[in-house]
Amino acid sequence: MARGTTAMEVRADGVAVITISNPPVNALSLDVIASLQRNYAEALGRNDVKAIVLTGANGRFCGGFDIAAFGNKPKNEKPGSMSIDFLTDIVEDAHKPSVAAIDGIALGGGLEVAMVCHARISTPSAQLGLPELQLGIIPGMGGTQRLPRLVGLLKALDMMLMSKAIKGREAHKLGLVDAITSANELVNTACSWALGIVENKKPWFKSLHRSDRLPDLAEVKDVLNFARVQAKKKSPNVQHPIVCIDVIEEGIVSGPRAGLMKEALSGKMLEQSQTSKSLRHFFFAQRATSKIPSITNMGLTPRKIKKTAIVGGGLMGSGIATVLILNNFKVVLKEVNEQLLSAGINRIKANLQSFVRKGQLSKEDYEKKFSLLCGVLDYEQFKDTDLVIEAVIEDIFLKQQIFSDLEKHCHHNCIFATNTSTIDLNLIGQKTVSQDRVVGAHFFSPAHVMPLLEIVRTQQTSSQVIVDLLDVAKKIRKTPIVVGNCTGFAVNRVFFPYAQAACFLVDYGLDVYHIDHVITQFGMPMGPFRLADLVGFGVAIATRKQYYQSYPERCYKSMILQILLEDNRTGESSCKGFYIYDDKRKASQDPDLRKYIEKSRNIAGAMQDPKLMKLTDNDIVEMIFFPVVNEACRVLDEQIALKASDLDVASIMGMGFPSYRGGVMFWADSLGAKYVYNRLEAWSKDYGEFFKPCEYLAARAHQGASLAAKVDSAKSRL
Repeated sequence: MARGTTAMEVRADGVAVITISNPPVNALSLDVIASLQRNYAEALGRNDVKAIVLTGANGRFCGGFDIAAFGNKPKNEKPGSMSIDFLTDIVEDAHKPSVAAIDGIALGGGLEVAMVCHARISTPSAQLGLPELQLGIIPGMGGTQRLPRLVGLLKALDMMLMSKAIKGREAHKLGLVDAITSANELVNTACSWALGIVENKKPWFKSLHRSDRLPDLAEVKDVLNFARVQAKKKSPNVQHPIVCIDVIEEGIVSGPRAGLMKEALSGKMLEQSQTSKSLRHFFFAQRATSKIPSITNMGLTPRKIKKTAIVGGGLMGSGIATVLILNNFKVVLKEVNEQLLSAGINRIKANLQSFVRKGQLSKEDYEKKFSLLCGVLDYEQFKDTDLVIEAVIEDIFLKQQIFSDLEKHCHHNCIFATNTSTIDLNLIGQKTVSQDRVVGAHFFSPAHVMPLLEIVRTQQTSSQVIVDLLDVAKKIRKTPIVVGNCTGFAVNRVFFPYAQAACFLVDYGLDVYHIDHVITQFGMPMGPFRLADLVGFGVAIATRKQYYQSYPERCYKSMILQILLEDNRTGESSCKGFYIYDDKRKASQDPDLRKYIEKSRNIAGAMQDPKLMKLTDNDIVEMIFFPVVNEACRVLDEQIALKASDLDVASIMGMGFPSYRGGVMFWADSLGAKYVYNRLEAWSKDYGEFFKPCEYLAARAHQGASLAAKVDSAKSRL
């Protein structure tokens, strides 16, 4: 069945209007491209057609090439058949002018097609950009050649390397767009412009051959060399940003035709890379997180959440309140006394002011958003709230009391959510009659910045509540993952072995700072010990106790954190932890750390292990992350997480796992279940239960299956 098409209508004034139609974003599927080529052949061959206007249906121009079609491209496709043979030789070099009428979005291939046209008319709010590098590829339909010639080299590099979209109004100032008009007048204005070109009243520009916005060759070399240095510094483990810069350079130095051919050949090579496969997996995985079987396909409509309340104005509570008011929810913030309430409100003010300083919020908007917040010391204003999020300290008894109070003061449909990161929801809601309204809404710190929201359901949580929270997540621009209830839920539980594996290696002789260096080189934003400093040892020890109680047989119990804490080293907050910090919070290595490590090693009875001392950097990465993969397998086996791709999204958006590796499960699958199993099995023989591979992993290893695949359970197969 054909997916997407284009339709052509020839107006009385002689303009052929070609409309791309492929809901929801008018993507350039193979069917759309074939239809577009047929329309162009007809329009260019008809005597009654003077000019062509290209537009998109339903208020969207084109969202780019259909990513799902990557694997369906013809194997023998000639490089450049689209960018050179069709777009350049037929559309751009045609004897009839084309004008793009842009509304909504012109992204990726959509903008590339628009740049081939001889003029572009846009609405002020349309988004234009080339975000291909987010998928591990480069613009493949002439974008690397035309964008620098239209907006200048510096701006083009910024837009491509940073995947930055710009609005129509800015695009007009830069010269990417020739005129701005309203959505109602868009097609008529584009038609008039096209006829103006025919009548020589408007300029007829071929973007590919413009050079007036390019600097001289010496400056081009300097700019591109600087861009390479910055790209290597920002993304040392990937090649596509450097390839993009090389392709741009080829077009400027050797001519645009040579640039187009290099773009086509390089693009084909990058499409087959592991980086692109990983990033495309992440792209689709993000979009699949909100599809929950037997919930989102049951026809339930989200209820209107008009008023929300937060209990607790600490770091998490104030962050959650910030993200809610930023997205126009009314928020009641409750604290136990004036001092704590004032501190919470001031945190929210500071969060909002940071957006003003960055230019992401105007002062007028700041006032509007802040007016949505109301601070209280009792539950009086809770009676008409639709959603309450408890965000107090990790104290079971305090949380139980709060939930009991909420039931007395809130209306019968109010959702009771907790932001706990580890505590079993059944314990929190134990003294509440309305178990169907109890749900976890686990934000990640800082809540107004981190993009993930973990929605935790118990056996009793109603489907309606899940649908409601998925809708809230969408409105506050968070990516949700829906998970089951257990200690640590999905994200924190999967990653609890991460720090423990790192501590194990230190107890057995490895250097703290070398481990952190290796893990950051792998692609994590910081190593496990720098992360422990940031989180604070008090929090780390409190959550660790929960894991010791729930999963005692597979915990490695290092004493290093406790020893540091006893000497008032609490992490970054005290300026001393595994690192020492100056007054600007800059971290430095601490020679004094050795004495604490020696004490921890003595308590553990650990000796320097000759085998561990010979570990390569790759071995260290695997020894720290394979226990994480192992725990992720258990989480899947217990159906705490619905699918492996959810854990990939969670690892990237919640824990900073590098997106260009596709997420922790996708990365493990790229190595193979058998390889992961064999490594863990060997370590478990030498170092105990902490490394013992679970039955789920064993089953997939023995069957040669993907970790994400559904196979018969380990218990029935082994």
